[in-house]
Amino acid sequence: MHDTPVALVTGANKGIGLQIAKDLAVNGLTVVVGSRNLENGQRAAESIDGDARAVQLDVTDHGSIAAAAEWIRNELGRLDVLVNNAGISHAPNVGSGAERSLEEIVRTGHISAASLAEVHTVFDTNVFGVIAVTQAMLPLLREAPAARIVNIASSGGSLTLNSDPT
Repeated sequence: MHDTPVALVTGANKGIGLQIAKDLAVNGLTVVVGSRNLENGQRAAESIDGDARAVQLDVTDHGSIAAAAEWIRNELGRLDVLVNNAGISHAPNVGSGAERSLEEIVRTGHISAASLAEVHTVFDTNVFGVIAVTQAMLPLLREAPAARIVNIASSGGSLTLNSDPT
């Protein structure tokens, strides 16, 4: 078994996820960079100062999730921290296949204008993906002496902010 605590960060190949991974590594954790695209994850892991490794992980693909959990168990033997960071604000090209302008993305981001396919895609990633990854990683987390699960969300996930008409 790996001696140092291990953290998996989903969506860690860029943005907030990458910064979280960097901060965890600086604090002595081995970081598993979860990324839909393994090459992007490997580049991100190489940019981290500390022990960082990439694993292919698409939170909407149950096979990918199971393979990542198995890889963590086989390679590191433990998981102490799960950071559910992967998320999307909109589904690119759902239905049309065409690139959309920022204005169009904002307009269709309203529930009254978003296509059902787009809403489904966003929920598959931001809701069901979090549940699927958490369920798959729970056996490893339950073996840890002080496991932690951290769920990251944007203001778009705030019921309070989104229900206040002012």
